[in-house]
Amino acid sequence: MSTDTGNAKSRHIRLTSHPPASDAELLTIHWGAADPIERGPVVGSTNNRLQRNVIGSHSGSYGIYRALAVAAHALQRDHRADLTNTMPTDTIGPYPQWFGTEKIVSLDPFGAIVADVYREQIEQGFDLRPTIAVTKAHIDLPEVRQAIAAGRLKADGKVLLADGSAVVTKVALEPVWWLPGVAKRFGVSETDLRRALFEETGGMYPELVTRSDLEVFLPPIGGQTAYIFGEPAALADPSIPLTSRIHDECNGSDVFGSDICTCRPYLTHAIEECIRGAQSVEAGGLGGVGLIVYSRKEGRALGEVTKFLVYNARKRQEGGDRADKYFLRTECVAGVQDMRFQELMPDVLHWFGIQKIHRLVSMSNMKYDAIVGSGIEVGERVKLPDDLVPADARVEIEAKMAAGYFTDGTLLEADQLAEVKGRDL
Repeated sequence: MSTDTGNAKSRHIRLTSHPPASDAELLTIHWGAADPIERGPVVGSTNNRLQRNVIGSHSGSYGIYRALAVAAHALQRDHRADLTNTMPTDTIGPYPQWFGTEKIVSLDPFGAIVADVYREQIEQGFDLRPTIAVTKAHIDLPEVRQAIAAGRLKADGKVLLADGSAVVTKVALEPVWWLPGVAKRFGVSETDLRRALFEETGGMYPELVTRSDLEVFLPPIGGQTAYIFGEPAALADPSIPLTSRIHDECNGSDVFGSDICTCRPYLTHAIEECIRGAQSVEAGGLGGVGLIVYSRKEGRALGEVTKFLVYNARKRQEGGDRADKYFLRTECVAGVQDMRFQELMPDVLHWFGIQKIHRLVSMSNMKYDAIVGSGIEVGERVKLPDDLVPADARVEIEAKMAAGYFTDGTLLEADQLAEVKGRDL
């Protein structure tokens, strides 16, 4: 049995099958503390197991590749990252939402400034690594150049360059789950959450059930990438118009342009809206800001294999490629319509200090409800223009409306929508 500190003022006892490490070896995490030193760093490196204070490892979704590199002698197991000149190109935060245990439970607020705030611990020999990185980049999309040619966008030399490329601040965020907070978000007990995580990963992380003293988990899932159009600091100012889309990964459409869904059209439409929003100047002389958050949740978090199996089943079954049957085939293959669950999604918005989204480029009620439920105000909701919906993807839009994904029913006639809603999905 070991004694661990739950916060700065109280102590609690948690059972564990492992002997406690000495204070010199283990840096305790006090989730939600405003002072990063009091909060404590996330130590997920496998170089010194006595120092580890989390379950899992950094860049968990690439852990197997790292293991292959070690096994093939391409990577020294004790390699320590040289973080010289890796600090963020833009300062983000700290913001009030960073502190406490309500707003952020699925990422480390201090993850971008590890090399700075934990410099002393690094010098003492702790192998600390950032979980967030902030850099500058240009993005170049044919749809943006088409919008320029059509006169919908104009180069301004700041947000949008004459060659059609857009200037962005790009942020990569890896997941860092504080398990008590994640369990609370989903309305389940921490014990049940730990047990499910342990069993559904085939027992890959036994500490989930043997180390209740470790409350932080680095899950082996993809993270998020945020693209900011305009000044990053403007995101936290509710008086500055913010246009935003939270987009879940769809490799087939986003990258390769598959026309069976609306993912890339909605993504590129949102980028156009974000550029336009960042270029806008309101009456008060304030420029706008745009934000795209891209989450790795391929195929409604069911995976690409499952998604392609559903495509086949839906198109081969007589009458299966209809709005009223659209999700039935998904449930038959996967057992559930959607596993994206947006409960953790607003955390990244709180990390940016966002209090209000003036224009949300989304028709998803799941996303809207999660954002508003987390305390962020949403103004206008921007739908995907009808002329951007590929012919083969119209059934997807109709099915999502019928299932309650969307609030806007203009792509279906009223009597059609009522008929579809009345059917068993």
